[in-house]
Amino acid sequence: MPKKVSETDIDEGLYSRQLYVLGHEAMKYLQTSSVLVSGLRGLGVEIAKNIILGGVKAVTLHDQGTAQWADLSSQFYLREEDIGKNRAEVSQPRLAELNSYVPVSTYTGALVDEFLAGFQVVVLTNSPLEDQLQVGEFCHTHGIKLVVADTRGLFGQLFCDFGEEMILTDANGEQPLSAMISMVTKDNPGVVTCLDEARHGFESGDFVSFTEVQGMSELNSIHPIEIKVLGPYTFSICDTSNFSEYIRGGIVTQVKVTKKITFKSLLASLAEPDFVITDFAKYSHPAQLHIGFQALHQFCAQYGRSPRSHNEEDATELVTIAQAVNAQATPTVQQHSLDENLIRKLAHVSAGDLAPLNAFIGGLAAQEVMKACSGKFMPIMQWLYFDALECLPEDKEALTEDKCLPCQNRYDGQVAVFGSVLQEKLGKQRYFLVGAGAIGCELLKNFAMIGLGCGEGGAVIVTDMDTIEKSNLNRQFLFRPWDVTKLKSDTAAAAVSLINPHIRVMSHQNRVGPDTEHVYDDDFFQNLDGVTNALDSVDARMYMDRRCVYYRKPLLESGTLGTKGNVQVVIPFLTESYSSSQDPPEKSIPICTLKNFPNSIEHTLQWARDEFEGLFKQPAENVNQYLIDSKFVERTLHLAGTQPLEVLEAVQRSLVLQRPQTWADCVAWAYQHWHTQYNNNIRQLLHNFPPNQLTSSGALFWSGPKRCPHPLIFDINNPLHLDYVIAAANLFAQTYGLIGSRDRAAVVILIQSMQIPEFTPKSGIKIHISDQELQTSSSVDDSQLQELKAMLPSPENLSGFKMYPINFEKDDDSNFHMDFIVAASNLRAENYNIPAADRHKSKLIAGKIIPAIATTTSAIVGLVCLELYKVVQGHQKLESYKNSFINLALPFFSFSQPLAPPRHQYCNQEWTLWDRFEVQGLQPNGEEMTLQQFLDYFKTEYKLEITMLSQGVSMLYSFFMPASKLKERLEQPMSEIVKRVSKRKLGHHVQALVLELCCNDESGEDVEVPYVRYTIR
Repeated sequence: MPKKVSETDIDEGLYSRQLYVLGHEAMKYLQTSSVLVSGLRGLGVEIAKNIILGGVKAVTLHDQGTAQWADLSSQFYLREEDIGKNRAEVSQPRLAELNSYVPVSTYTGALVDEFLAGFQVVVLTNSPLEDQLQVGEFCHTHGIKLVVADTRGLFGQLFCDFGEEMILTDANGEQPLSAMISMVTKDNPGVVTCLDEARHGFESGDFVSFTEVQGMSELNSIHPIEIKVLGPYTFSICDTSNFSEYIRGGIVTQVKVTKKITFKSLLASLAEPDFVITDFAKYSHPAQLHIGFQALHQFCAQYGRSPRSHNEEDATELVTIAQAVNAQATPTVQQHSLDENLIRKLAHVSAGDLAPLNAFIGGLAAQEVMKACSGKFMPIMQWLYFDALECLPEDKEALTEDKCLPCQNRYDGQVAVFGSVLQEKLGKQRYFLVGAGAIGCELLKNFAMIGLGCGEGGAVIVTDMDTIEKSNLNRQFLFRPWDVTKLKSDTAAAAVSLINPHIRVMSHQNRVGPDTEHVYDDDFFQNLDGVTNALDSVDARMYMDRRCVYYRKPLLESGTLGTKGNVQVVIPFLTESYSSSQDPPEKSIPICTLKNFPNSIEHTLQWARDEFEGLFKQPAENVNQYLIDSKFVERTLHLAGTQPLEVLEAVQRSLVLQRPQTWADCVAWAYQHWHTQYNNNIRQLLHNFPPNQLTSSGALFWSGPKRCPHPLIFDINNPLHLDYVIAAANLFAQTYGLIGSRDRAAVVILIQSMQIPEFTPKSGIKIHISDQELQTSSSVDDSQLQELKAMLPSPENLSGFKMYPINFEKDDDSNFHMDFIVAASNLRAENYNIPAADRHKSKLIAGKIIPAIATTTSAIVGLVCLELYKVVQGHQKLESYKNSFINLALPFFSFSQPLAPPRHQYCNQEWTLWDRFEVQGLQPNGEEMTLQQFLDYFKTEYKLEITMLSQGVSMLYSFFMPASKLKERLEQPMSEIVKRVSKRKLGHHVQALVLELCCNDESGEDVEVPYVRYTIR
């Protein structure tokens, strides 16, 4: 295990998203680790980029070679003018810009022992096996962690040796599970039963600890216990037969325990390998490629070069060498039947150098470096082999040696694998990239490397409305500190043009959605070859998915969450769409739990977020609306999901009862509100439900998930109490345009002059116990409305006055937003005896932050672009494509064939989501089809009787319409009916309407049918 590190400053503003993946302790270990990256071709620069972004102590770049044309296929920090220069020296200044906290140096000498001794981790890329063995032996005997990475065309290899004794502190990086207890038996072994609100989620072999157990208190002080799972709500523990009787309550929490792992040296592991399987459909490939890569090293040593691309003579020679290697291998390694076809393919493509494969293997390798430094996450044990042979043309005869010869240009490394024909196709592609964040930056880099949109007629259009923030710099590698506040799309487009000046990239700042369909209209989509999503919103993903289905364009969808990532391929007529299957909705917290019965910090943080909205955003918005809308009161009474009296009373409070004139008024308001929330409301709750309250069944009311609260007493010397008042007062002042203050001493003086608000219990207060109670709301009669109107000041008397609603912003530490959330949540947690959360954890939960790390992004985008090769070639076999899911922490890899779209039938006609009726609205005489003609058309052409017809939410026709309305509509043109019913204009960009049908077949049976694309221009 790494030595215990001292406190090290961590720039949370820069590393915030990564910290949610690794944690502070692992991050500190990274900051004490020096790493050597040897080999600065495409794979080496990818690894170096990721570990520099990750924030290690220092990185040294080693390379004794000079840049060649083939390197430009994937080495994104080499330019055409760098040909002939040392790769490490040219790359150093460009890599050093990525992270000012990480010194980046170069070394161009031999890897002698004295030099290697200065590093905690050594990474070898694209190196001869002889060098790997020499360096590997030194590293293993001197406690230096070793990562060996190699890519050869469509094949990748990764090896890890982290020494004789590595201590693993956290195997999976997941938050420890916890559950509430309902029963513990006195038995050997004792059986724990958890509340049936949710499955406990534990696994046999997990260790757990106990807190808050009443009765069997011995459990609260016992060391972590190993458990055996008996069911979704039960598990067994140690012998509890001599413990006290269990009474009630208790929380069981998973405990992470350290684990010692032993690695074999490279030499020993060559003879006795352990493999990580990346694709179970290719279960035999790792063992075969273990022989194949050794044979490849021998070939390169013997001939001084890689096998020539798609050259049969060299392929035969590699098979011969592989057979010899296999014959001499140990029984553990030796293959009874060598897969000669696989070895021949390795020979055919091994001269190639592909940016997407380097991105995938480079992301994995960099994550292994971080594991080596920190002891966080399960390392690769010890070999990983990967191939993407499905990327080759489905026509096996399409590639010949003469089509793959080098041309001394930047795409030589790719042409060596796929030939010049695909290179031409890639250049002509027009692709729409939606999003220029972490995934978007990586996609643009890969697009530039592979030459997408770099030829005549080709282009990449990228849109993103966001600006660059400091926290983006840790993983959105096209951006630099001086780019903060600039537009992401513009900056990314400019940066990627430096990587490959030939790329034709256009940047937009539009949000994709119905509001921008006049920009991304029929003409725009019809001129595209495909779409790649780089979005962080499910709604936006689903919208783009619908657009791609409608325009029948391929979509490459991907996403990451910490060390997890996924890729989905959507191919017209071949696969289902993104929207065909969805994750279950996120479980919401019941309102009664939030209001009165929180039992976890997640509950108090959500309550604090709701407080923020309800104090500093919604009242200001309502006041401003009241001042400009004469019908505001009446409209409020008819708003769904609102309590009208509460809204109007809040407006009155904001304008009359609580309107501040000075900073002192704001402090008084905050001090008063502190007492309301953390003392008076809790006392009212306990007045209604005393601690010894029993339910109708005789059980204690405050038991199970209900934690009995206690009121807090304001303490001027308690920093958390003062934090709340200062944050709340400043935010309150901002909503009125008043100047706040950070002077704690002055606030203390103001508070000392204030009286503590009195508490008087109120009877008849309705306490929310269940969601059902929330469904009812009292109606407001005219007398109440008039009374409310009379209490509100006239807008005419408030001329020029307005309030300033505050939108919550989690990443700006100077604006009091997170100060308020942390204080509000932790005070409520103290009310209910819930363990508090620090600012870091509070920001994650309250800000709904998506943990992110550059390594996962790199690997996932590599997989996306491997699928892109297939899309551009026009692969038509479902089994050629791969949907992916990876978790680099475990490590776990899953590759599966996409699902075909569900098939439906009408009148013996089969159809899927990709099919539709095409109806030309304009007739040969220039007039548009009427509704009657439309109905007749379907009866004549398809033997279908339309019973209902709609466009969006507008009903255009139904069989039960009144005869008078129906007669009028039947003679009207379709587009006129749409405009009249929907009450909207059809802009000139609208060339067609989407119409939904309900139909009966000839037998009168209701049948499901596709939608209609009704062309009007």
